[in-house]
Amino acid sequence: MRFLVVKRSGIVKTTVIAVLLALLLGTVGVTGAAAVYGGKTTRKLPIYSVETEEKAVALSFDASWGADKTQDILDTLTRYDIKANYFVVSFWAEKYPDMLKKLGDSGRVEIGTHSNTHPHMPKLSRNQIELELTASVNIIEKCTEKNVELFRPPFGDYNDTLLEEAEKLGLYTIQWDVDTLDWKDLSAQAIAERVLNNVKNGSIVLMHNDGKNTVQALPLIIEGLKNKGYSFKTIGELIYRDNYEIDHTGRQIRR
Repeated sequence: MRFLVVKRSGIVKTTVIAVLLALLLGTVGVTGAAAVYGGKTTRKLPIYSVETEEKAVALSFDASWGADKTQDILDTLTRYDIKANYFVVSFWAEKYPDMLKKLGDSGRVEIGTHSNTHPHMPKLSRNQIELELTASVNIIEKCTEKNVELFRPPFGDYNDTLLEEAEKLGLYTIQWDVDTLDWKDLSAQAIAERVLNNVKNGSIVLMHNDGKNTVQALPLIIEGLKNKGYSFKTIGELIYRDNYEIDHTGRQIRR
């Protein structure tokens, strides 16, 4: 008899725990980070890549420090007759206005903002976020005389508030689905292999303007992608402007 009581007690405890776990998982399924992977979240996501049947990719460079490699990057884009994107921080734009103007005038580079001061923007208030974005956009547009429509968050760090404020200002928030890790001083071959092994239609590739071996890797990336049949677009040419949704991986899909 005592054995039955203990056994029934264990069953009851197990049942209660199972119910509590189910309730907890149900709550997470609505709003939690885990739900992002299940595709059941209402959390906002930036654009990491684009669903397209066209074999096209976008190369992008973040510019926060240094400009000694910028001309070489531009020369490479020109030599291979392709376009790419630059996301620049305000203090880079202010320090290298002539280079920024050259990028904008080249016809090879679409320029977006990478913020004003490169902070962790989810830690900022709405007003601070707005100031970061408007200040950087104004500086870039004044220098290049071209509209800024794209924004890449510093550190790839974002939350719903940041995405909402960017959208209010008419900015598309852009991430990446192929990370070269060129900031880790990988070899040119290793950087290129990371791209060629992971790229797909509509991929957005992340590189850095001051990467130690980025200039050497760029021809390997371009030639390798061309050999695979890929063409090159700017992110502005690649993304959809209306009638789209973003899935749980950040992939933009035409409705």
